[in-house]
Amino acid sequence: MRDVEKYEEVENRLITSYRKKIWSRFVKGVKEFDMIQEGDKVAVCMSGGKDSFLLAKCMQELQKHGDIPFELVFIVMDPGYKAENRKLIEENAKLLHIPIHIFESNIFEVVTEIKDSPCYLCARMRRGCLYGEAKKLGCNKIALGHHFDDVIETILLSMLYGGEIKTMMPKLHSTNFENMELIRPLYYVKEESIIAWRNYHNLKFLNCACKFTEMASNHEIASKRKEMKDLIASLREKNPFVDNNILKSVYNINLNTIIGYHQGEKKSHFLDEYDKK
Repeated sequence: MRDVEKYEEVENRLITSYRKKIWSRFVKGVKEFDMIQEGDKVAVCMSGGKDSFLLAKCMQELQKHGDIPFELVFIVMDPGYKAENRKLIEENAKLLHIPIHIFESNIFEVVTEIKDSPCYLCARMRRGCLYGEAKKLGCNKIALGHHFDDVIETILLSMLYGGEIKTMMPKLHSTNFENMELIRPLYYVKEESIIAWRNYHNLKFLNCACKFTEMASNHEIASKRKEMKDLIASLREKNPFVDNNILKSVYNINLNTIIGYHQGEKKSHFLDEYDKK
């Protein structure tokens, strides 16, 4: 009897040991937000981190065991990785049986010349490059590895630093690439579960291969997202359900208790209808 390959163990554990914490939550997000339709060709965008590699395996299993026929491609953009970082991505892809398509860009080179909001610019440029490559490959959707914690951190960031209530949406139509859509299948999967999955299988992934981050000290780059992560952790000590409640808050917005809101360019204020009631 042959030994079980690493990728086979990972696939088996995903739908057994991690069925409740990862697989069921992944499937819930895909179904609830109607992320996959018959005939879709989805580009799974892989950065080399734990989240995108887990996403890739989940999408493979969904394609294999799901009821809806769809196609997958796995794209990796090399924005200027160091040789050892690119090698790690390639080795992990081989180990986990993920047939990646690599293309190159010069994003890191461009971003290191920018002083103001380099991370924001980098994210926008990455997104544009991924959409463009996915379209070349005949895809109509790109899938990103954002998870539950990314979502709730975004909600708090928007409130505390942006002065507005908004969230990271589970799916979006692209405004710049016609007939292209972005989906986030790990929407309900918590980061602690992804870390547990990675550690159980003794897998090593990239954390952050950004050249800008490597050149700057921790004091020069204060991560607001890290602040939100720490804030949520401290609140969770007093209320273990606080993270779920943060997400629920954007499902249950009561417009009768909101001073103002807007949809697109149209703005509304509670006084507009106040005396008509």
